[in-house]
Order: sequence, then C-alpha cells, then structure tokens
Amino acid sequence: MTTDAPINTAKEVGTNIRKSTFRPEVQGLRALAVLMVVAYHVWLGRVSGGVDIFLLISAFLLTLSFVRKVEAGRPFGLLGHWLHLFKRLLPAAVVVILGVLAGTWLILPQSRWPQVLDQAWASLLYGQNWLLANTAVDYYAQDHAGASPLQHFWSLSIQGQVFILWPVIFAGCAALLALLHRIHAFTGLTYRVLLTLVFGAVFAVSLAYSVEQTATNQAYAYFDTRARLWEFALGSLLALALPYLKPARALRVVLGWAGLAAMISCGLLLTVDRSFPGFVALWPTLAAAAIIVAGQTGSRFGVDRFLGSKAAVALGDNSYALYLWHWPVLVLALAATGVDAPNLVEGLGIVGASIVLAVLTTRFVEKPLRDWHWPKLRAWRTAVVVVACGALLAGPVALWQTTLTAEEAATAAQPRELTPGAAALSPENAGAPAPQAKFIPGPSALDSDWAGIHAPCTGANATADPILEGCRQEVPEEGATKRIVVLGDSHSQQYLGALAPIAEARGWELVTLLMPACRFGAESETRNAECNAYNRASAAYVLEHRPDAVFTVASLTLEDAPFETEVPGYLEGVRPFAEAGIEIVGIRDNPRFTFNMPECVQRNGAHAPECNPSLDESLVEPSPLESYRGKLEGLHLMDLSDFICARGVCPAVVGNVYVYKDDNHLTRTYVESMIPMFEQRLLAATGWS
Repeated sequence: MTTDAPINTAKEVGTNIRKSTFRPEVQGLRALAVLMVVAYHVWLGRVSGGVDIFLLISAFLLTLSFVRKVEAGRPFGLLGHWLHLFKRLLPAAVVVILGVLAGTWLILPQSRWPQVLDQAWASLLYGQNWLLANTAVDYYAQDHAGASPLQHFWSLSIQGQVFILWPVIFAGCAALLALLHRIHAFTGLTYRVLLTLVFGAVFAVSLAYSVEQTATNQAYAYFDTRARLWEFALGSLLALALPYLKPARALRVVLGWAGLAAMISCGLLLTVDRSFPGFVALWPTLAAAAIIVAGQTGSRFGVDRFLGSKAAVALGDNSYALYLWHWPVLVLALAATGVDAPNLVEGLGIVGASIVLAVLTTRFVEKPLRDWHWPKLRAWRTAVVVVACGALLAGPVALWQTTLTAEEAATAAQPRELTPGAAALSPENAGAPAPQAKFIPGPSALDSDWAGIHAPCTGANATADPILEGCRQEVPEEGATKRIVVLGDSHSQQYLGALAPIAEARGWELVTLLMPACRFGAESETRNAECNAYNRASAAYVLEHRPDAVFTVASLTLEDAPFETEVPGYLEGVRPFAEAGIEIVGIRDNPRFTFNMPECVQRNGAHAPECNPSLDESLVEPSPLESYRGKLEGLHLMDLSDFICARGVCPAVVGNVYVYKDDNHLTRTYVESMIPMFEQRLLAATGWS
C-alpha cells in the first residue's frame, strides 16, 4: 500500500498570507483532500491521488509568496526562510515520530524495530522517499514498507527537498534578471516571465522523465523526487498565470464543480498506485487547478461556498497534523488487533482518534511554536529551535539503535552448541529438548540474513546477454573439479547457504542466474513475459557454457490449497540440459505461509500452535517430485522437507534458530545448519564423490 500526504503549506509561506491574501477555498481544498486520503487508506486500502494535489498547492502558495516579495522589492534571506520553514514543520513531525516509536515498542514485533528506526532517521532528515524508493524495488526486503507506520513521510520528504530547491530558483532568477537589466540585455523581460520559462522547462523535463520512469520502473518512480517536480512546477505556473485567468462567474462555477468531481473520482476510476506519477497524475492536479482558478465566485452555487466554510477551513488548519497521525494510527491499530482491514465502525474509530490527536498537536505543539516570539528575533534562535527539535528525536533513536546493536552482538556471540538449528532434527538428536538460548539470527539481523554470491561473472563465465547482467560467480583459486549453475528465483538462492560452502570445500565452481519470483522452467502462460525471457536466456547460457550440472527448485509451493504443485514446464525446461549430458539437481520447495513466521514467534512464543502450522497444510504427499522420477536421465531429486517440517508440523524455530525470515524464505542461518544433511543427500542423489 502506498500513501499520500499533505503539508502545512498555508502556514509556511509567510504570516502575511492570512492577513491579506488568504484564500479560504484553497484551505478547504486541502481539507477535502486530506479527508479523501484518510478515507481511501482506512476503508479502500488504496491511493486517492491526494498527494499530487498537496504538491501542487504547496508550490502554488510558495510561489505566490516569493513573487509578491520580489515584485514589491522586499528582500528575502534564504537561510532565514529555510529556518523559519523547518521551525514550523519539524515540531509536529517530531511529536508524531516519537509517538510512532512508542507504538512500535508496544505493538510491533522486534524484527520490525530496525526498519522503523531507519525510517525515523529518514523522516527527520527528509530522505524518506529515497529510502522507500530503494525498498520498493528490493524484492528481498523483509518488510516491504507497506506496513511501515512512517511510510507516509515520503511525500513530506519530497516537499522538504523542493522547499529548499524552489527558493534557490526564485533567488537565482531574481539575480539573473537584475544582471540582465544591468547590462541592458532583455530589458523587456519581467521576473514573472522568467519564472514562467524556468518552471515551464522543469515541468516539461520532469513530466517526460516521470512518464518514462513510470512505464519502466513505477515502484521507484512513485517515490522519486525528479518524477514529481513537474507537479510542483504546475503549481508554480498556476500561481504565475492566475492574475491573467479571469473567466466569467458562470464558467468559474462550472470549473469549480468539475474540478471537485474529477478530484473525488480520481482514486475510484484510476489505478493510482500502479500508474502514478506519470501523465495520469495530470487528472488530480488539473482538477485542483480548476478549483483554484474558480476561486471565490461569490455565487451561492459555487464550490467555494462549501470549501470556504468555517468547518472546511478549520479542518484545513489541522490537515497537516491529521495526515501525520492517521497513517500510524491505522497501521498500529491493525497490528495490535490482527485485523487485515477495518470495518465501518473500526474505521470511524481510527479516523476519530486521528482527528483528536491532530487537533491536540496543532493546538498545543504547532500553534504555540509558530506564534512563539523569541525565535523570530534572531536567525540563530530559530536555528536553536530547529536543532532542539531534531535532537529531541535523534537522542532516543540513536540510543535505541545502540541497544539493539549490543543485543544483536550478544545473540550472535552465543556458543554454537546452544543453537544447533536443523541438527536438532537429525536422528541422533531427535526428541532431545533444545538448550536455553536466544533465537538466532537476532531480530535486527533477520532482514539481511540472505545467502548469496556476489562476484560478477567474468572470463569463461561472462555473458553478453544484457538480461543476464545479474550473473554471479564463485570460482576456486585452483582449477574447479566441478562447475554448477544455479537457476531460478529466491528459493534457489536461499539454498546457497549450504551449496556455496560445500562448493568451496570441494573446489566446485558456482554460477548463479537468478531472478526474483521467476521459477525455472519452460515458457509458460503462468509466468510473465520478463520471466519467460529470463528463463530462455538462462537456458541458452547453460547450453553455451556446458557446466557439469545445474541446480534448480523442482516443485512449487503455494500459500493455500493445493499447497504444492509441479513447476510449470519443469521437465520441458531441463530436458535440453539432460540431452546435452548436463546433470540436473532438482530440490523440493519449502512451504509458504499466509503469515510472517518470526513475527508470529515474537508475538506469541515459539511453541504457540499458530506458529507451528500442520504439515498437511503446508506440503502434499506424495511429493510432486515423484512424478519426475525416471522421466529424464541425469535428473537427480532431493527432498529436505523432513528438516523443515518434522513430526507433522512446520515449526517457526528449530534448535533455537529461526527457520524462516518471513512467510516463505528460509534464513541463511538455518540453511547453514543443514549443511551436513544437505551434502549427504546431494551426494547420495547424484553419486558425486
């Protein structure tokens, strides 16, 4: 799930806005937009497009303020402006983040704590969008940020970055114009026209980039500041053009209601979360622009009569705090209750609690600091307030991270005999109780507990095919006694925790050709085009390089019934290898679940029934591998499921080691504990020595 967020734009751009140029319909527009965001998140579980409206309004109001100052000949200091701005923004944000940290400690499992702490830093430093952009494309991230109570700070981060950049543009254009006039060049050029040219260029370049990136890498583009700059530029262009846009009253009434209808319908009619921020984002931004152009119509039928009402303006005054609170309240409430999605009554409770917290934050934090006279007297005093706000958050976050690091080190330093892992299921240890110890890997290390090899393929293993740029190799210093290519997805990769150490000990060369969520097999309609293309390229690589063997996962597990099937096109995919004299090792897949296994343990304990699902609901018997036997010469089948699921259950913890790192991937630590059993069965299946 992706989130939208407003910012307190009507207050940052200067105290004179309310006194002389305050537009109540714009404040009401912000109120309606935040209500849409809240409602869409709480009940519809999707994005409303409201973020785009807030970005446009931010730039619109900021541009109005700076243009007035320049055209009136009033000076503005960039440093003073920035200090004043962040003095207004940080206090409420810090209070909310501290509240989130408290909720995280009380409600969320320990494996989530490191991610929340990292995001607390990113939110404080206005870099959350880049952190989430990288997470969004990281298939192997344990927590895909969708359940992060701080995810909504991504748009505040983008706005913070633009609030630094835009004043530089305003100041730069003012300086450039003065220089041009001084040398008697372009004497007819006005400040407003120069800004229009600059922001027009930003709009065109950013929109083109946004369209291209959204089409090719939407998950990253959604959080990319560069793909969002055009929305700010559109708001600035609107502010620059507004004095010249004077439609008749009747047309403004129509514009207002048309804009409102388009704004409300955007999230219902468009797949916002999968198509934004490309050209489709013109829908909500132009809708908001239409409402702003409509302005104050003076007609009792105008939309401004509704948006400019006292109730709408009052909600707009609290919209920044409301957005800050509603998302963490929603996430933490769902985590505490175990509810996937709130019903009408539960949702109203979440919205009500968010409004109460927003009003309290605005009244007792944001407004007092905004009106505090002492910091206004000197820039250094404003800086003191900004630094103090940051320190108020940075201290607890740093202390908590230090504590987690120390605990993680203590957990990792335990004697190995206390954490036997899969060895606890070997026949000689069967039934013996596990010793008392902390479970490994520690919660802070779970996210990075991945197996893998990292050196790019070079020399004899190099490939010119760009689709295989992720090819990785591990080559022994002396001549390899055997060459093995590992094919498939993350379920093949996880077994490198055992296969790579065995290969190193025996002098085998390993090459990996892996693509997330792409099980190896012949072309199939159940796979997407990219996966089919990757598998074709992988097969061609194997037939060109002729390794001794390939390693694959030969069955496919599912979260729900039938729980386990054959891999689509598996035999057809590996048949060319067998015909070329290349051996194939096919291992049985591990079970998948509908819940996060280590989080279940952290909430309920390792022995809780819900953390030890039945084998009958995880795998099927007989194994799908049985249907492959005798079909291809050189196909060797391995089954290690008895070291993952034992005595009729699939435990979350075995021998004080977490078996799973999430709902379907084995931890590297647990696979490493399987090395003796893995090697024994690999050699038995293949006859290798």
